[in-house]
Amino acid sequence: MAQSQNKTVDYQTTGVSYLGAFGGKVGKFLIGDQALEFYADANVEDYIQLPWANITAIGANVSGKSISRHFEVFTDQGKFLFASKDSGKILKIAREYVGDDKVVRLPTLIQTIGKFFKNLFAKK
Repeated sequence: MAQSQNKTVDYQTTGVSYLGAFGGKVGKFLIGDQALEFYADANVEDYIQLPWANITAIGANVSGKSISRHFEVFTDQGKFLFASKDSGKILKIAREYVGDDKVVRLPTLIQTIGKFFKNLFAKK
């Protein structure tokens, strides 16, 4: 039986976890006082619990005033990719628990491609 680490839940929403090799798993996010948690709809025992203390950074792509629905959570155990229509709200709540310095802007696709070509043609 899956046991939540949170004592109180600040926000609950639906989303997708891209942890497996075969696409995403649809489920529910529980953002609470102790951790960010994801529980799959198909199997509740298939869950991800990320305590706030273990999160080194959390970020999303920002273009102008719009925030991408995809966001990444970096922990000491690895990187987790999620998507939610409420990713902006999730990042705002996460900012309260992990601090302003750990909520970051990730580079957009165009910025990543530009950096690749800049490094490709740089003199060595």
